[in-house]
Amino acid sequence: MLSCMHEHDGPLTRLRRSHEQAVLELLRKHGPLSRAELGDRSGLSRTTLHDIVAGLVGNGSVVVATPHVEGRKRGRPVEKLSLNPAAGEAVGIDFARRAVHVAAVNFAHEVIGSASEAHAADLSWPERIDIAERLLAASGAVHLDALSAIGVGVVGPITDPGSEKARARGTDGLPDLLRKRFGVPVLLDNNTRLAALAEAVWGAAADSSDVLYLRLSHGVGGGLVVGGALHRGRNGLSGEFGHITVDPAGRPCECGGAGCLETRASLDAVLYRYREAGGRADGLAAFLDAAAVGERSALDVLERVGVDIGGVLAAVCQAVGPGVVVVGGELAEAGPALLGPVERALREQLMPMARPHVDVRRATLGETGSALGGIALVLHESPLLSHYPRPDSEENA
Repeated sequence: MLSCMHEHDGPLTRLRRSHEQAVLELLRKHGPLSRAELGDRSGLSRTTLHDIVAGLVGNGSVVVATPHVEGRKRGRPVEKLSLNPAAGEAVGIDFARRAVHVAAVNFAHEVIGSASEAHAADLSWPERIDIAERLLAASGAVHLDALSAIGVGVVGPITDPGSEKARARGTDGLPDLLRKRFGVPVLLDNNTRLAALAEAVWGAAADSSDVLYLRLSHGVGGGLVVGGALHRGRNGLSGEFGHITVDPAGRPCECGGAGCLETRASLDAVLYRYREAGGRADGLAAFLDAAAVGERSALDVLERVGVDIGGVLAAVCQAVGPGVVVVGGELAEAGPALLGPVERALREQLMPMARPHVDVRRATLGETGSALGGIALVLHESPLLSHYPRPDSEENA
């Protein structure tokens, strides 16, 4: 189903597709609409709209229903058009550093299942795929034989899956493993970039088309949504905010640099700074508990970490001018104790004219965000989706 989208891609085909996407976008945003309502909202002529709707109904993307209205006495019932929930399912999988997260939606954009499971950091890819398949099957809501494609997020830059870097990370061959297991096409991208996309589609930044997302977890990374499109950058290297230098004389980073944000704001780095300050909590949960009850050493560390993060975010904001900054990941669970210093440092370092136009928010989708972002990739490849970015990685997936 996916490959046919690229055939006969002439001007008339592209125009028709744009009309189809406009209609599908309206149905996605507003739910069931009559033909008259679609005409008013889309601006399409009656003839064009009739043709587009007929095609979408004919291929099963849209269904027609007549809502029951009490007390109707005369006149023909008004038909409503809506996305077809039964047109298929899409699955997203996030292979995080130490966990597998899965989510599934139907083609009406309704989430029908999600689950997560932690694992050891050195678990093999076949074993991680086993976890993903088991989680999806156990949900009871996902029909694996109804899948149209799978969107997958992995850690690190996604360039050429056959490259030396891909082999070093172990992701070389992952799309083939998934295709053999599930029997459908696979789209691969960086998992924090997918989380950014998901927050812009379903989450904290659903009302903005320009979003900067930062995830604070075992690693630090992020993503940019610019003009409603996910920005991948040359060779898929966009969003590596964790490797922006904060202190040139700081600790060595796995990227080869020193003093990167990841060496100061990743979970391990924060706990290291906390213990240096005399803190006794033995893990993230205990550290967050200590901050929640006002332990001074925990709050001081979060203040310093927040200043580091805010400075990096300010630099990125000066370059790309987002309307919304979303902060996610496990460390964001510290809430105002972290986000307060982040926002203060961000605003202090922004140009005065930019300060009123940046809104800092906490992510809302939690640990399944990247899996939902993978679904966004899948839905873009279906005629049922409008206005999701088409990443370059599809050619390599």
